[in-house]
Amino acid sequence: MCIAVIGGMTRLEQHYRREAKRAGIELRIFNQSEVNLGAKLEHVDALLIFTNKISHRARREALEAVKGRNIPVLMEHSCGVCTLRNCLSCLLSGPGEKSSC
Repeated sequence: MCIAVIGGMTRLEQHYRREAKRAGIELRIFNQSEVNLGAKLEHVDALLIFTNKISHRARREALEAVKGRNIPVLMEHSCGVCTLRNCLSCLLSGPGEKSSC
């Protein structure tokens, strides 16, 4: 499973990657606004947006890239490692499982 993270803190990137590795997930992190972000999100299985650390333009571009492709999108205001861990477990639990997503 490949999950794209939009936003977050650069100094926490290594911790994000460690948590994803523990969960068996490939993580693509975009901390800053990227050129052609939509094309970079083509082959992801889910999208996590940390809304307090990304511009409105980048958020809109990311949402447009996955629109109509049946890709789950989670938006969280907090960008801590615990928030990432909770989102990963939510995505791994699947739609039929009872979770706190």
